[in-house]
Amino acid sequence: MDRHPGWIFLRNVIIKAAGLFILLNLAYAWIYPRETLGAVSGYNLIFPGRVRFPHGDVPEKAFNITTSNLRAMYASHVISAPAPDEFRVAIVGDSSVWGFLLEPDQTFTARLNNSGLVHPDGRSIQFYNLGYPTLSVTKDLLILERAIEYQPDLILWFVTLESLPKHTQLESPILQLNPVQARDLLDRNGMTLPEQEELLKPPTFWDRTIVGHRAELSELIRLQLFGFTWAATGVDHYIPETYNERMEDLSSEVEYKNLQPGGMAAGTLAFEAIEAGMRMAGEIPVVVINEPIFISQGENSEIRYNFFYPRWAYDEYRLLLHERAEQDGWQILDLWDVIPPHEFTDSAIHYSPAGADIVASRLADFLETRFDIMSLVD
Repeated sequence: MDRHPGWIFLRNVIIKAAGLFILLNLAYAWIYPRETLGAVSGYNLIFPGRVRFPHGDVPEKAFNITTSNLRAMYASHVISAPAPDEFRVAIVGDSSVWGFLLEPDQTFTARLNNSGLVHPDGRSIQFYNLGYPTLSVTKDLLILERAIEYQPDLILWFVTLESLPKHTQLESPILQLNPVQARDLLDRNGMTLPEQEELLKPPTFWDRTIVGHRAELSELIRLQLFGFTWAATGVDHYIPETYNERMEDLSSEVEYKNLQPGGMAAGTLAFEAIEAGMRMAGEIPVVVINEPIFISQGENSEIRYNFFYPRWAYDEYRLLLHERAEQDGWQILDLWDVIPPHEFTDSAIHYSPAGADIVASRLADFLETRFDIMSLVD
């Protein structure tokens, strides 16, 4: 008995659709237009650029989403908007720079932009928040390399001990989700990190197909859709009404990253990443800033500064950092203890709007002294 013509037509449609789908995936995997798609953005065109990189754990409440596409991160950022008549200061670092538990206008970068600083040549000074959550100077280096494409006049690089141990550098997801770029970055700078072969595996053929790449494609689309609510509300971070406050009473443990007192050495820290950043910047001045930390006054505070750091480990780190800065001629600003303990929020490195004001003030004073930058605000 002859098959029904309708079923034959449906079969042919399914076969052709499946063939087309396979061809599209093969073509996509061959071209792999990740960079090109990341550059397609309505930010700074249809709606304003974001004042900090997209990152959001609760997208629907933050009007924000985390994406691992570096090109998309920069395309959505206000630094991508042309501004020929300004002195550009790029600020890189971790979530304390990004401004965790702070509104966009409460970060120290926003405070600096409202402080009326001008360059001696008359250009207004614009500070760009390029901080990104997670602690790793190698992650910062990856972000810094892109930042240099936007021709900053000055780079402020916030670091802390927790961002420097070599064996934790690659724990930052953005490095693992950009394995080709990360491996190339390490190779070009003669850097080798523990477990890099296991953690920085290049994408497979399947990963390069539309199906394999669908999660990031979804992120890119949602990031653009959130542009409308970002423009309407200025909200890019969900701040809960309550959160777990930083730990005041501490353990008596003295070990740090499997190191015992006296065991901190320059070879255990990724100073090579900072050195690579200096080379990368070329003639652009770079200031390494040891960021503020919470100093506990509770139980066992004579043993530990905070949940992160035994006192011996942090003190030895500061000594090593200053020695390396003197040896290699790095400009350094040490702000480790400038914020009072009560101004820290949920961790040893996150602080309140008042804490951000303190950081902004100290940075402004430093820049006025070191770079002859002036303030128009009394």
